Amino acid sequence: MLKIPYSLILASASPRRQQFLKELGLDFTVKVRSVNEIFPPELQGEEIPLYLSRLKAAAFTDLQVNELLITGDTIVWFDQKVIEKPTTPEEAFTMLKQLSGNCHTVYSSVCLTTTQTQKALCDSTQVWFKPLSDREIDYYINHFNPYDKAGGYGIQEWIGAIGVSKIEGSYNTVMGLPTHILYEMLREYANR
Repeated sequence: MLKIPYSLILASASPRRQQFLKELGLDFTVKVRSVNEIFPPELQGEEIPLYLSRLKAAAFTDLQVNELLITGDTIVWFDQKVIEKPTTPEEAFTMLKQLSGNCHTVYSSVCLTTTQTQKALCDSTQVWFKPLSDREIDYYINHFNPYDKAGGYGIQEWIGAIGVSKIEGSYNTVMGLPTHILYEMLREYANR
C-alpha cells in the first residue's frame, strides 16, 4: 500500500520482524551486521531499546542515498531491570518463574535511518502472566525455543496461549516490532 521512494533494508534476522514487514506489504531486503549489544548501565526502560536500535543502525556505515534502514530492539522490563534472553534451560526457568503471576513491560523500538535522517520511537505493552506451575514452565522450555526471545518466552507460542492472562497495548510490540508505529513513520517518507 505504501509507495516509498527508498530501498528498504531490514537489519534483523528475526523471522517475526520479517513476517511483519511482509504483512505490511513492503518490499525489503534483509542485511544483518554484527553488533555488540551492550548499553550504558544508567539507561532505564525504553531508553535501552532506543539506544540499541540506534547502535544497530550505526553499524551500517555504507548506507546509500536511496536506502532506508529499519532497525529495532525489544526488551522485557521487570522489577526495574532488563530480563535478557536466556542461554540455558536454568536461566529460562528462572526468568519465567520471575514473570509468573506478575506484570511486566515489553518495550519495543523501531529506528529508521537514511544518509540524511534518523528517527527512533518506542512503544510499551504491559503483559500479565497467570501463576505458572514448574511443570508448565518445564514443558515450555523443553518443547519450544525460549533462547532467542527477550524474557525467555514468545507470546505467540504455547506459553502465551496458556499463561498470558491480559495485555495492555500492542500484541505486535510484544512479538518484537510496533508495526503501528513503523507504518506511521514510513508514511512520512511516502508523503515526501
